Amino acid sequence: MLQFQSLSVQRGGRYLIRDASLKIPDGQRVALVGRNGSGKSTLFSLLLGELTPEQGEYNLPGGTRIAHMAQETESTSRSALDYVVDGDRKLRDVQRRLEAAERIEDYDTAAKLYGDLDVLDGYTADVRAEQLLAGLGFKPEEMHRPVSAFSGGWRIRLNLAQALMCPSDLLLLDEPTNHLDIDAMVWLEAWLTRYPGTLLLISHDRDFINRTCGAVLALENAQLQLYSGDYDRYEMARAEQLAQQQSLYEKQQAKVASIHRFVARFGAKATKASQAQSKLKALQRMELIAAAHVDSPFDFEIPASDKVSTPLLVLDRASLGYGDVTVVKGVNMTILPGLRLGILGANGQGKSTLIKTLAGELPLQAGQRTTGAHLKIGYFAQQQLDYLRPDDTPLQHMQQLERETDGQAREQALRNFLGGFAFDGTQMTQKVADFSGGERARLALALIAWQRPNLLLLDEPTNHLDMEMRQALAVAVEQFAGAVVLVSHDRHLLNALAEDFVWVRDGAVRHFDGSLEEYERGLQAEIKARAAGGKAAAGVETKAIKIQQIEKSPEQQAADRAEQKAQEKQLVSLKKKAATAEQTMAETQAALAAVEDILGDSTLYSEGEAARLEAALKEQATLKSQLDEREAGYLELLELIEALDSTINSTLMR
Repeated sequence: MLQFQSLSVQRGGRYLIRDASLKIPDGQRVALVGRNGSGKSTLFSLLLGELTPEQGEYNLPGGTRIAHMAQETESTSRSALDYVVDGDRKLRDVQRRLEAAERIEDYDTAAKLYGDLDVLDGYTADVRAEQLLAGLGFKPEEMHRPVSAFSGGWRIRLNLAQALMCPSDLLLLDEPTNHLDIDAMVWLEAWLTRYPGTLLLISHDRDFINRTCGAVLALENAQLQLYSGDYDRYEMARAEQLAQQQSLYEKQQAKVASIHRFVARFGAKATKASQAQSKLKALQRMELIAAAHVDSPFDFEIPASDKVSTPLLVLDRASLGYGDVTVVKGVNMTILPGLRLGILGANGQGKSTLIKTLAGELPLQAGQRTTGAHLKIGYFAQQQLDYLRPDDTPLQHMQQLERETDGQAREQALRNFLGGFAFDGTQMTQKVADFSGGERARLALALIAWQRPNLLLLDEPTNHLDMEMRQALAVAVEQFAGAVVLVSHDRHLLNALAEDFVWVRDGAVRHFDGSLEEYERGLQAEIKARAAGGKAAAGVETKAIKIQQIEKSPEQQAADRAEQKAQEKQLVSLKKKAATAEQTMAETQAALAAVEDILGDSTLYSEGEAARLEAALKEQATLKSQLDEREAGYLELLELIEALDSTINSTLMR
């Protein structure tokens, strides 16, 4: 059990943690949350023995093995595979000693070391490392490339794989999802659910926290407070505290109203049943979640251009790539005003290539790109921070933008606008070179918003942003009156903003007629198929083929309509099943809430209560697993009911 007793930590004369006392049971999965600069990474440094507290202490059981994810990777000629196996330091030590013993023909020592190698599963080390690399998106031929050949983002993945390779009782992960696509995140979530030790995780991705953690450790105003439950439950608890402050009520209601408007607009589309169900399910808890952010320092909007063209942008039979290398081809895409489009696909498949081409940053290899007369693009690139001038201040960036566009805005108007992005008077005149990644990202977004675009192209805009800024960005983009095309690994943002999806894979851009949950379930099916040695998955790939058949084959559409009577019978049966499933799910939710209330009792963590605590944690894990299963089944029934309703109604109207 990890214990803090009257712990206080300072950095630069400022308390980051003051007088913290709490206990984290063995095997618990805890998300450490707080605003950028609050001290989360400092707490990790303390646990790793790199810092000493100002006062108080922390205790870990003797012999606790700690694994952590490094944030920097040295350039080395070691292969990716060897680098990952290096994460098991004890194994590498045995291998080195074994090699030395064999070199001097010390066979007695060698025999003992072979036994140690067997205990450490040394004979399967390379296979286990290959599985980790494959799960994180590395191709077989890339596993033997030197580490120095990979970009920064892929080196971070190697650091993550190395941490997972290390046998541990306590696993410390600092922003493990920053450079992962959704495919790799789904794999990592599955891996972490099987991890037997204690997990302490820093992340700004609420969906990732919800899927991997059963408790939240909040670091705010130098205070540490442990909440039972996932991130949504933490936000609700925090919202209840904040909602008692009457002065915040009006701002809270404005944010809630914006969420309601989005759901109303999204749910009106009969062809988008699955997305609408996801939105409506999320709305049940949205009011309290929004309330948890009413004290956010960010308060901005993204105004749209008064002029608009229909269409804004068209790609016709386009081939996209770099030089002579084609990444995707045969792309037909029309961007209309008001479009909300999410781009799905694994890293390296061409998502950024597509969005760069839409932005006009990348010339076509073939086909046509046609722009509307009044098209005005606001483009946030993955490398957007590199375009900022390090020796200039935020105010100078805004003033330069005004000069380039012949604007007449006064300095005070520019200062007021930057204030909405939480830049105070001092920061407005501070050099960008001194800013953190999150502060630079906020400035880049402010510059885009000031230009009043009618098409937002956002390529991973949430990298470096904390929870508060992500929430503010989601609200601002939802209220934006123009069109939006979004690439993001933040599933909360995709779920909140995207009404349609395209999927970039195997050199093509396909329409994905389903929800983000369906996409994830397909990825999970692929992961299981690979683990079982299957050649193909029945999930996402099958769905894509089905979509192509529907779009390309009128005969198939006619056959579907001919099955109307059978579908009507199915509909009655499915509605009965859905009612039963809803009741079962409600009972499971009530049981889980009761267990989590028990876990919220501080007396449960006192001496002599270990058996009761262990039983409660096991019951919580079982109920959460059951609830996830039952929710997935219930959603599948709802989606099928909506799809059948839509098909039957459209047939009757013809």
